[in-house]
Amino acid sequence: MEISPNQALEMWCETFAEGVRRDAPDLTARQMAVLLLVYMTEAPHTVRGIADNLNISKPAVTRALDKLCKLEFVRRKEDDFDRRSVLVQRTVKGSIFLREYGEIIAKAGLSVDLGQGD
Repeated sequence: MEISPNQALEMWCETFAEGVRRDAPDLTARQMAVLLLVYMTEAPHTVRGIADNLNISKPAVTRALDKLCKLEFVRRKEDDFDRRSVLVQRTVKGSIFLREYGEIIAKAGLSVDLGQGD
């Protein structure tokens, strides 16, 4: 199925609007990108790997992780094999947050009129 740019933006608008209506934390685009990367790609995840994947600085990843750890959406764990490295791990709370957000996206997709091409 192919959607037009306007339909994609409408879906995005619906998703964000519903996301801010619910009683859940507001994440920045960078925080959401880091969270999605950790959950949607194969582990292990390191600050360096996340920074390389997103093409952003390691300090920017660290700041995003600080917030995500505070929310308990991810956790840091010392790498047993390389004590200089820190692994980023998923949590149940983060999984629930993203599952619910996925449901919001799916609902927004259903509400967008896909019958009309723009």
